[in-house]
Amino acid sequence: MRRDWLLYIAILIFCGAAWGLTQPLAKIAVTAGYRHFGIIFWQFAIGAVLLGAINTLRGGTLPRRPAQWVFCTIIALIGTLLPNAASYTAAIHLPSGVMSIVLSLIPILAFPVALALGLDRFSLTRLSGLCLGLCAILLIALPDSSLPDREMVWWLPLALIAPLFYAVEGNFVARNGTEGLDAVQVLLGASLIGIVLAAPLAAITGQFIIPTAPLGLAEGAVILSSLAHATAYTLYVWLVTRAGSVFAAQVSYLVTGFGIFWAKLILGESYSPWVWAAVAVMLAGLALVQPRKPAGHLAAA
Repeated sequence: MRRDWLLYIAILIFCGAAWGLTQPLAKIAVTAGYRHFGIIFWQFAIGAVLLGAINTLRGGTLPRRPAQWVFCTIIALIGTLLPNAASYTAAIHLPSGVMSIVLSLIPILAFPVALALGLDRFSLTRLSGLCLGLCAILLIALPDSSLPDREMVWWLPLALIAPLFYAVEGNFVARNGTEGLDAVQVLLGASLIGIVLAAPLAAITGQFIIPTAPLGLAEGAVILSSLAHATAYTLYVWLVTRAGSVFAAQVSYLVTGFGIFWAKLILGESYSPWVWAAVAVMLAGLALVQPRKPAGHLAAA
């Protein structure tokens, strides 16, 4: 049993490190001129290959009923295409570490969404967590010296779209179920649908990315980011089924911490005292909104 939990902890840390790594990699890609639909296409494509292999090895099937494909389409839209389009666009203008802080709002924003859908009861403790999360964003947005360039603050609302969509996704699944599909089948179906949706959007907007040898830094960042995301997402889903959603939810802390660590190590970013204060307040808010009992729904990431 102890060995199992050591494995769970190792996987949790890996997921946090992998998801945290995607932020500076995204920054490298968009700084080089690559844009959201092109990056998202490869995220879907690499995810489909990895999840397809896992699904085949475990003897799983693809979604079959029309309702299942409709469900996968919704997940592809609100779980990846729409939030990542906003996130990658905001990443052009905001520091990678700040993007990691903003994305850690997912479990905090999930609370008011759950209240609106009637999936949760009012809790003063969790409301306090929501207030702290919003205070953390204000610590980034309001002080003149919080960001390297004051004009960056206008891109914060766009960055907030991604965690809001992820929060909606988790509650949507909690309310409606998965149409009889397990998590791997849902993510595989969503990846396949996502390829169909993202490919023409990337082509029409001139954002399609065609990696050619030798790969440059930006191309490598796109591929590595897609691999990191797909691997972390798959392992996270497995972790929820084995260790429970309460344990797995602790990944929120690790994503924030690793996101800032990777940004400093890879991009050489530095932050004002206001941003560090925002990190502390955000982590306190996360502690207050963490789920107290297992919940059977997909994780948003």
